[in-house]
Amino acid sequence: MQELPLSAGNVATITKQFESWSPQDIIAWAHGTFGADLVVTSSFGDPVLAHMTWSTVKGSTVTLIDTQYLFAQTLWYAKVLAEQTAGNLEVIAPAETVLPDDLWQRDTDACCAIRKVAPLEHALANKSAWITGLRRDDSTSRANTPLVSHDMLRDVIKVNPLANLTQSDYNKYLEIHGLNEHPLTSQGYTSIGCWPCTRPAAVDGDARSGRWAGTEKTECGLHAKATV
Repeated sequence: MQELPLSAGNVATITKQFESWSPQDIIAWAHGTFGADLVVTSSFGDPVLAHMTWSTVKGSTVTLIDTQYLFAQTLWYAKVLAEQTAGNLEVIAPAETVLPDDLWQRDTDACCAIRKVAPLEHALANKSAWITGLRRDDSTSRANTPLVSHDMLRDVIKVNPLANLTQSDYNKYLEIHGLNEHPLTSQGYTSIGCWPCTRPAAVDGDARSGRWAGTEKTECGLHAKATV
């Protein structure tokens, strides 16, 4: 694996080179480049990013944002996977002033902003880089996801080591490592967020078609478009 120094001017060059790298090599590069200034987040809708991170970088931490409305199965799944992999799991929550309410029924954007986006931005404060589990085949809106970019809104380098992973790659990884899928996957949930706003995927839809079903909303705000 090559050593790739990072600067604002060579992000585009690096993301092209990463196309031939394995996700594990990209994860190792990110940890080696940013060290303690790196945050890894996972929604634990599937085990791949967390398992790869914990297997590649021993003693590393993966962060889960507990919005107060996660499925109980998600919290259980994350904890079990961390125990099985000897990984460090960090669960972060909204501000203490944010209490369970009915905001999700009236304004999903505002609900996501205080329960997802604000905790993430708090976690990224004074950090340099962020690893996510975005994949291009999640949906048409994510089809052009780069492997690395500059998130200008948060001023961090955003690394998406799974971006070019196909469903076949995903299935093979689960098989090789004997990993169980999220308990709700077998019930048709191919993308899993908060229980009020997540449904099984549509038969003719993409993997994220069960998220905010029946509305035009497709993203919670974590993955803003202001990147270069």
